Amino acid sequence: MGFSVTILVVTASLHLIAFVLAIGAERRRSTGKVVSDEYDDRTFCVYDSDASTVYGMSAFAALLVSQVVMSYATKCLCFGDGLAGGRVGSRACTVASFVVSWLCFLVAEGCLIAGSVRNAYHTKYIGYYEKKDLTSCIALRKGVFAAAAAFALFSLASSLSFYWSYSRGDTVGWVKHQNEGGIGMAEYGQDKSELRSANI
Repeated sequence: MGFSVTILVVTASLHLIAFVLAIGAERRRSTGKVVSDEYDDRTFCVYDSDASTVYGMSAFAALLVSQVVMSYATKCLCFGDGLAGGRVGSRACTVASFVVSWLCFLVAEGCLIAGSVRNAYHTKYIGYYEKKDLTSCIALRKGVFAAAAAFALFSLASSLSFYWSYSRGDTVGWVKHQNEGGIGMAEYGQDKSELRSANI
């Protein structure tokens, strides 16, 4: 398997889409405020749009698809010749990039799913105005989706590094195999020619 520009473009595009959606989710976090009922003395929380949850789950899906594409292209490092060819340093770089890409992916996905679920949660408690027992509304803290966006970029960089080093190792292994096969066939042909000469 050689280096595929299509895999590169698809992976980079999905990661960047996830990054943009995560930034959008951070900017559109749901916030609530305590308001009083106009008909009695009760208070309750009123929230604005839940667009952040939609953005967060969309970013989660985009990042997941990107990771699936990369895992399919590289056979998840479990199969193929990505570690067979190349120098020891190249193989170490491949394994390190693989581990870092998965760690960044899992952290980003964890932030996205946790942020989306928390953002969708609304305070349903109804208080009383005179008691002042409802003073604030539960809302997602700042930085959760921003962290997901940052780790999505880290995941992109490490995934591309992993794919590049894996492709180089896979190509080197294939060329080495072809050369060894060619040498074997040449030796077989030479032995056969010597045998014919001896019989003559």
